[in-house]
Amino acid sequence: MPQSLSRVLIHLVFSTRNREPVITPEIRTELHPYLAGTLDNIDCPSLRVGGVADHVHLFFGISRTRTIAEVVETVKTSSSKWLKTKGPAFAGFHWQSGYGAFSVSQSDADTVVDYVANQESHHQKITFQDEYRKLLEKYRVAFDEKYVWD
Repeated sequence: MPQSLSRVLIHLVFSTRNREPVITPEIRTELHPYLAGTLDNIDCPSLRVGGVADHVHLFFGISRTRTIAEVVETVKTSSSKWLKTKGPAFAGFHWQSGYGAFSVSQSDADTVVDYVANQESHHQKITFQDEYRKLLEKYRVAFDEKYVWD
C-alpha cells in the first residue's frame, strides 16, 4: 500500500499552573479558537476545544507524523506566549507541566465533543481534580496522586 492513512482521535487535558483560575470567560472566547487554530496549523484537525477557568480540553485528530508530546509542546508553548500578550494579568502565565492524553474511538467522538462543549455546566458539579481523576480511572491510566499535581 503506497499511501499512509490514519484517523486517531485524542482527548487532551491540561490545566493552568497550580490550577489557578485565570482563564476568564472573556479570554476563553479568544483562547479556545486560538488553540483550535494551532492544532489545525500542525495538521491535527480540531474537533472541539473547551474548558473553564483553570483548564482546557482539546479534542482533535492527531497527524500521522506527529507525536502527542510534540503536539502538547507546540500547543502549550504557542498559547502561553500568546496569552502573555493579553495584558498584565497574564504576564506570568504558565500551563502545568503535565497533561492527560486519551485515545477516543470514532464511535465515541460525538460524546466527547459534547463533553468538551459542556465544560461550564459540568464544572458546576465537579472540580477539575475530581474530573481528571475520573478520566484517569475511565481510561485505566495508573497514577500516583502525589505526582499528578504540580
